[in-house]
Amino acid sequence: MSPTGTPPDRAWVDVAVPRPSVRLPGVSMAGFRHRAPSVDISMVAYPSVTLLVDLSEGEGIVYETHGRHERGSVVVGLLPGDLRATGRGAGQCLQIRLEPVVAAALFGASTELSGTVVALEDVWGRDAGRAEDGLRAAASWDERFTIAVDILGRRLGAHPPVDPQVAHAWRRTLTSRGQVRVDDLADEVGWSRKRLWSRFRSQLGITPKRAARLVRFDHAAHLLAAGHAAARVASESGYVDQSHLHREVTAFAGLTPTALAVAPWLAVDDIAWPASSPTRCPAKDGERVPDLR
Repeated sequence: MSPTGTPPDRAWVDVAVPRPSVRLPGVSMAGFRHRAPSVDISMVAYPSVTLLVDLSEGEGIVYETHGRHERGSVVVGLLPGDLRATGRGAGQCLQIRLEPVVAAALFGASTELSGTVVALEDVWGRDAGRAEDGLRAAASWDERFTIAVDILGRRLGAHPPVDPQVAHAWRRTLTSRGQVRVDDLADEVGWSRKRLWSRFRSQLGITPKRAARLVRFDHAAHLLAAGHAAARVASESGYVDQSHLHREVTAFAGLTPTALAVAPWLAVDDIAWPASSPTRCPAKDGERVPDLR
């Protein structure tokens, strides 16, 4: 967790991941313990709703976006904009990435979460504090992951699921790496473009086109972080040219492709989120994953 714009020193951060048996569909978790004297990082947009449970004993992390500040445990909606995390002293955090379809089942329709950072207490009320206390008191990360799965599992039925057609459209957006046309998605689910657009946005808090742009940006971001040249990343990710990639990176991250490539927020993804590795991303239908190593 090094300052923004400088290569991270992984000696300052420990990463824990759950065993395969301690997982839920559409949910990814990782535990972080940092020993750096301070934290100041830009958080890069990811195609998930992110739950950050602050397990620090001190003041905790402060999250800032659009001039708004939240301290402690938060829910980060899709497209949070220029989001920074700052804090002093060592600390621990449980990060949970929720596919938007799962997030809708946990928190309700995601429209109100999109583009924002909300205190977990504002979403879950007193249950947020009880969850924090239980996770903080756990003796190990394995125990914390088990507790988190239990908490999430019990809350998954709290809200109606999204339409199967919306869930299919989201999954196809992911597997195509954001390179699927909205008209094609509408044809696949048997809806008009207008109906898909409306239902997708009302249930996931983002339009299908914006979702495709976010997924495409995420794939490009991980290729850049893996050390691939911007020109090749633009081509592999479906951008018109390198200038198009530059504009999209600036729009989603507030950074240049060069700065994004060394973003500390992405530096531990290959450890904490191995499925995010550009060599492990799902292939588009009928296509092999290119070996870019």
